[in-house]
Amino acid sequence: MAQLDIPPPEAAVTATLEGGPTDISAAHRQLTVTTAARKVKIPHLGGYEHFERVDGSAGDGAVVFRWTMRTRIAE
Repeated sequence: MAQLDIPPPEAAVTATLEGGPTDISAAHRQLTVTTAARKVKIPHLGGYEHFERVDGSAGDGAVVFRWTMRTRIAE
C-alpha cells in the first residue's frame, strides 16, 4: 500500500490588528492566522488594509500586526 506524504496542518494563533482606519470594528481586529504569517491583508471600503507583524505580543497573548498601508482594489 502506498503512503502519502501529507504535510501537517500549520499551527494557528490569534492576531490583533493595530492602527489603520478607525472604523474597522474591534471584532474585525481579532483574527486567526498561521504562526508563520508575517503580513495580513483585509478588504475594507473598496480597498485593502495591510498589516505587518511586529515583535512581541499583546497582553492577551495574541500576535500583533501593525497597519502599514492601504491599496485600492483594481476594477
